[in-house]
Amino acid sequence: MLQPSLYADVLLPLSLPALYTYKIPENYRKRIKPGMRVSVQFGPKRIYSSLVKEVHTRKPVSHASKDILSILDESPVVLDIQFRFWEWIASYYLCAEGEVMKAALPAGFKLESESKIYPDPDFQNLDSLSNDELRIFRSIENEVVSIREITKRKDIKNSVTLINQLILKKAIIVEEKLLERYRPKFATYIKLNPEVSEIELNDILDGMTRAPKQRDLIMSFLERSNAFSDSGILEVERAGFLKKSSGSIAALNALIKKGVLETYQKEVGRLSSPEDTQVGDLKKLTPSQLSSLGMIHDCFTPNDVALLYGVTSSGKTEIYMHLIQEQIKQGKQVLYLLPEIALTTQIIKRLQHVFGSSVGVYHSRLNDPERVEIWLNVLHKKEKSTYKIILGARSSLFLPFSNLGLIIVDEEHENTYKQHDPAPRYHARDSAIILARMHSAKVLLGTATPSFESYYNARSGKFGFIEIQERYEKLQLPEIIIANLKEAYRKRIMRSHFTPQLMSAIEEALEKNEQVLLFQNRRGFSPFIECDNCKSIPMCKHCAVSLTYHKDINRLVCHYCGYGYDNPGNCSNCGSQMVKTRGFGTEMIEDEIGIHFPDIRVARMDLDTTRRKRSYEKIINDFEGNRIQVLVGTQMISKGLDFKNVYLVGILNADNMLNFPDFRAWERSFQLMSQVSGRAGRTKKRGKVIIQTSNPEHPVIRDVIHNDYDHMFRAQLMDRKSFSYPPYSRLIRISLKHYDIKKLDQASGELAESLRKVLMIGILGPEAPIISRIQRKYIKVILIKIEKGKQHSKSKDRVMKVVKEWSKNPINRPVQLSIDVDPM
Repeated sequence: MLQPSLYADVLLPLSLPALYTYKIPENYRKRIKPGMRVSVQFGPKRIYSSLVKEVHTRKPVSHASKDILSILDESPVVLDIQFRFWEWIASYYLCAEGEVMKAALPAGFKLESESKIYPDPDFQNLDSLSNDELRIFRSIENEVVSIREITKRKDIKNSVTLINQLILKKAIIVEEKLLERYRPKFATYIKLNPEVSEIELNDILDGMTRAPKQRDLIMSFLERSNAFSDSGILEVERAGFLKKSSGSIAALNALIKKGVLETYQKEVGRLSSPEDTQVGDLKKLTPSQLSSLGMIHDCFTPNDVALLYGVTSSGKTEIYMHLIQEQIKQGKQVLYLLPEIALTTQIIKRLQHVFGSSVGVYHSRLNDPERVEIWLNVLHKKEKSTYKIILGARSSLFLPFSNLGLIIVDEEHENTYKQHDPAPRYHARDSAIILARMHSAKVLLGTATPSFESYYNARSGKFGFIEIQERYEKLQLPEIIIANLKEAYRKRIMRSHFTPQLMSAIEEALEKNEQVLLFQNRRGFSPFIECDNCKSIPMCKHCAVSLTYHKDINRLVCHYCGYGYDNPGNCSNCGSQMVKTRGFGTEMIEDEIGIHFPDIRVARMDLDTTRRKRSYEKIINDFEGNRIQVLVGTQMISKGLDFKNVYLVGILNADNMLNFPDFRAWERSFQLMSQVSGRAGRTKKRGKVIIQTSNPEHPVIRDVIHNDYDHMFRAQLMDRKSFSYPPYSRLIRISLKHYDIKKLDQASGELAESLRKVLMIGILGPEAPIISRIQRKYIKVILIKIEKGKQHSKSKDRVMKVVKEWSKNPINRPVQLSIDVDPM
C-alpha cells in the first residue's frame, strides 16, 4: 500500500505572514522532525535554511509544493517550547515569526554560498593558457577547490583575475555550493602507538642515545599522558604539549615515522573553559541578606515574579548566587540576564568561583561559531560540561532551555533590555516573565532604582516585593555634594569643565591613591563645532543632526549614519578660522584630566573605546588592578560595576539628562545619578559624589541626595496618570519613513486618521520626532495610548487591521513602516 505524501510547514527567516509548505522527499521521511533545519528554495533562486514546525500529510490546495532540498541536522536544534515563545513575541510585539527566528538563531546556523571550481573535462587547448593560468589549472587538476582557498595561496598573484580569465576560456567550471557557516573545530592529539608495549618502549628509549631530543619528548609525553599508569590515560593535545615541553615538531614527526607515537583529530570547543579556576564556597549571608532570601522564598509561593529593591552595594549578587545554587541542586537551569556586556566581565568571575565550568556566557560580542557552541551546549548536545547557568544579554532569552527553574533580571530598570531595531522590538524583562511562565519557573527582578512599571506592579501586589535598605556590612551611602555650575561660571572659577569642588576632590582622591569615576553621558570630544563669525554649525547631509567632533581621529562624525569628514580647521560656510567647540563629551574630559594630571593614567569607557572584542574586559581589569586612576565614561560605568578603590564619583552635567524632552526623563535621570553614585565607597570608608548642575533645587536632584525613590515615584505618578502614560496605559509607536516629506505627510496623515476612526481616542500625531531625518529619510511618528483595563490584544488587532488596509494603497507602499509595542 502506498504511503501518503509527507509535507512540512517551515518557518523562513523573513518577514512573512505565514508558514510555507514543502514536500518531504522519500529518502527524508524517517529522518525529518520538527525543530530541524532544512534547506529550501524560496522564490526563483534564493535558498534559505528554514525550520520545520510541523510534519503532516495535508497537501496544499492553493499551490504546488516544492521539495525540501536537504536536512541540515541530525536532531532538532529548536524545541517546541521555543516555538511557542517565538509565537508569543511575534503576537505581542506585532512582527512576523520569521523575524523572531532571525533574531533568535545564531548566524552560524544559517547557510552561506561558496564558489567552487574544477577543470572542465572537455577542455584540451592547454596551449592557450598563460603560465600563471596553467599553474592554477594544474593545481586543481584532480580536485574541487573553493575560490576562497585559491585566493589565499601566496604563490598565486592576481588569482581572481586569472580565475576569471580561465572561466572566459572555458577551462574551468564554477559551481555554487551551499555550506553551513558553523563548522566544528578540530585539534590534533598525540597518543602512544597501541602496538608498542612498555617493554618495547624501554628498549626504544635505550637505543636513543644519539637522539636526545626525541628521547626527552617521549619522556615528557609519558609524564603528561600517564601512559602505563593505573590512574587513567590523559589525552595530550599536540600544540599545547610542544609548547610546554619545548619540544620540536621535527622530533615529534620523527617519532611518528618510527611508529612510536600516533596523531589523531578530535573535535574541540572554541569556548574558553575556566579549568584553572579554584571553585570555592558561597559567602555566608549577612542577617539582612538572609532575611531577604527568606522573603523571596515567601514571595515565590503566591507569585511567579518578585522585585528585589535593594540600595546600591546591598549585596544583591550574593543573594542571587544562593538562589542559583538552590536551583542547581534541583537539577534546574538558570538564566542570569544583564543589561550590558561590560557587566559580564566582573560577575562571570564571581559565578565561576562557585559554580566553575557550569557557567556559560552568551552575548552579541561572541563570534558565530562560539554562539552556536553555546546553543548546542544548552541543548545538551555535549554531555560533558553542559552549562547549567547562562549569564547573558537580552539575546540569551532565545537559547534552547529545556528545564529552566529561575530567571534573574539584574538592573531590571535598564532601557538596554529593549530591542529597538530591527524587529522583533521586544523587551527582555517582560519577555523573560512569559518565558518563565512557559517553563513554570520563577523570575527575580533586581535593582536599586526600579522601573516605574515594575515598582507599580510590586506595590499593587502583582509582583512580590522585597526591600533592602542597608548596604553590605552596614556601609554608609555616599555623601552627595551639589556643585552649582551657574554660580561657578558667573564667578569665573571653573577650571575647564570642572567646578572647584570637583577639582579639589579629584586632587584629594589621587593623593590618597584612590580611584575616580567621572560620568558624562555624551561621547566624542564635542557635540558640535560652531563658527564664531557666521554662527554656522556643520550638519550631517543625511540626518537632521549636527556632526560630533572626535579629536583623536580629528573628524566630524554623525552618530546616526556614520557620515563624516576630516576636520578642515576652518568654517566651510565663510572660511573663517574662528571655529570653536561647543559642549563636551567623554573624549574632552579624558583629554582635560590628562592635562591637569599628567602623571596619572586616564581611560575612557564608551562606545568608541569598546567596539573591539574583549575591550570591555581589558578596561575593567586595568581599573580593578589600579592600573587606571581615573575612568571617564558614559552610562556604561553606571551599571552594577563593583570597584573596591573608588571613593569619588563626579557627575559632570546633570542638566542634560533632566531637560531631555521625554516623559521618562526624570525617572531615567534619577536612575542614572543614583546608579553611578552607587559606585562610590563600596568598601571600608564612605564615598563622595559631586553632582554638577545649574539647577541645585531641582526636585529630582533633591530626591537623589536623600535617596528617596519613593517620593520621586509618587510625584511622577500623578503626572503619568493625568496624561495617561505608563503604568496607566500601554503605548504603541508607529514610525513612518520616506525620502519625500510631502509623500510622508500624506501617508502618515492618512494612517493616523484611519486609526482615529477605529480607536476613537488615544492617538497622538503624526509628529516629527526630535531628530526628524535619519539616513536621508524623513520620519513621522504616531503614538497610540491604550488605557489599562481595556483589552490590549483586541486594540492591537484593530491597529494591525488598519495598517494592513493602509499598506494596500500603492501610494503608501514605498513608505517604510515599523511598529514598536511598549517603546522605551
